[in-house]
Amino acid sequence: MAGILSLQFEPVLNDIEKNLEKTAGIVKDFVSKNPDKPLDLVVFPEFFTTGVSHSYVDNPMPPNGGAPIEFAAELAKKYNTNIAAGTVVIKKCDGKLYNTMFVLDRTGETVAKYDKIHLFKYFGGTENERITPGNKPVVAELDFGKAGLSICFDIKYPLHHRKLVHMGAEFIINPSAWAFLKVVNGQKEQNTRIFKALSIARANENLVYFITSNQCGNAGMLGNTGYSMIVSPNAEILANAKEEECAIYADIDLGLVRQLKITTPMSFEE
Repeated sequence: MAGILSLQFEPVLNDIEKNLEKTAGIVKDFVSKNPDKPLDLVVFPEFFTTGVSHSYVDNPMPPNGGAPIEFAAELAKKYNTNIAAGTVVIKKCDGKLYNTMFVLDRTGETVAKYDKIHLFKYFGGTENERITPGNKPVVAELDFGKAGLSICFDIKYPLHHRKLVHMGAEFIINPSAWAFLKVVNGQKEQNTRIFKALSIARANENLVYFITSNQCGNAGMLGNTGYSMIVSPNAEILANAKEEECAIYADIDLGLVRQLKITTPMSFEE
């Protein structure tokens, strides 16, 4: 069994220091209340340092992730856990911006980086106007299992997750900033319903655990749906943050994943 902690919170727009304090505080609070629970992976939301903001255009992080990833490294060492650090927007040597998830091991070393492939450029979204899409699916090898990496709108693309499973993924991590326009009547309920349905579908069709870490609360004109979840391969919701600012926890059994892959046909195979 492996202990998974997924964070859900409302970032303070454009205030990296406060958001890092909030991230550390949520983890500290969970550990202090649950000292006997194993902590094998902690997942942060997409844009966990800035919220959904365009400020990263003028202040992107360096290719190594800069201060937010240094912070994540210290947290990994402090709690002896692996960390999927949200995302941060980095500027690479090609001069382009990428929305990147960093995965760190228990020593604070970066063991994998994934640049978001499927940018949000629909329904009024303009992420593609500032961010360059990645072009390579990534599976991170951690000390307890293999993690497929997916970010927010990637969740809409089943073939992305199929590739991750074929690459050996036993669970999939999906940091998100799944939002809705507050001025559009009914969009909150609609987008929440879609996010929940896709989280369950991606877990069951791929016979993996699916872990989302979403933002909640307000982000200027936007609201964030919340509903971070940890879902089993059998479509069981093991933990659900709903709309609360909190951390959710579940023990996952990768032995179940390995057994199912032998005994159960994949939904996308003949």
